[in-house]
Amino acid sequence: MHQIVAWISDTALNLVNTMGLWGIWIGMILESACIPIPSEVIMLSGGLLVAQGTLTFTEVVAVGVLGNLIGSIIAFYVGAVGGRRLLEKYGKYIFFNARHLEQSQRWFDRYGESTVFFTRMLPFIRTFISLPAGIAGMRAWKFILFTFLGSLPWNMALVYLGYRLGDNWSIVETYLRPVSYIICAAVVLLLIVWLVRRKKERVA
Repeated sequence: MHQIVAWISDTALNLVNTMGLWGIWIGMILESACIPIPSEVIMLSGGLLVAQGTLTFTEVVAVGVLGNLIGSIIAFYVGAVGGRRLLEKYGKYIFFNARHLEQSQRWFDRYGESTVFFTRMLPFIRTFISLPAGIAGMRAWKFILFTFLGSLPWNMALVYLGYRLGDNWSIVETYLRPVSYIICAAVVLLLIVWLVRRKKERVA
């Protein structure tokens, strides 16, 4: 699994280094369309290109957010038309992670439509939250608005970090990855606690 994650990260990095803005745009579309390409690698390396003077801060953030929107809309409508079954069946070919989708589904069921906004700043879950939003029949305009508002600060923060660190940007990605795992573990733990308490309340 570690080798797969490393390969995906290297692929994302090469995509940005080779194609510049187009690479960022394509990478962020894929990341938001339930293909677990790490946005940390994409946007941090985009920040490095800003530091090198190749691109500007504004255009990197804009392209990243636009990619998020397009990929999220694709996943949203896949969920709306029942494409989730296809992803669960064939998703392994695009490294689709059904476990992370289930986590996103529980978040959406628990917190409702606002989940689309605040989970855009949570690793892993942000990749899959569009599917349950589409399945639930959330209004498209509201989904797009929440996706935009949630994606903007995440992308700005990553590009800024990449810009400030320059060639040392990979240090952030190295530390973000275990933090991402910790966040996901905490989310799962909180959900388990909540489900246990809810079950006890029903029994009582």
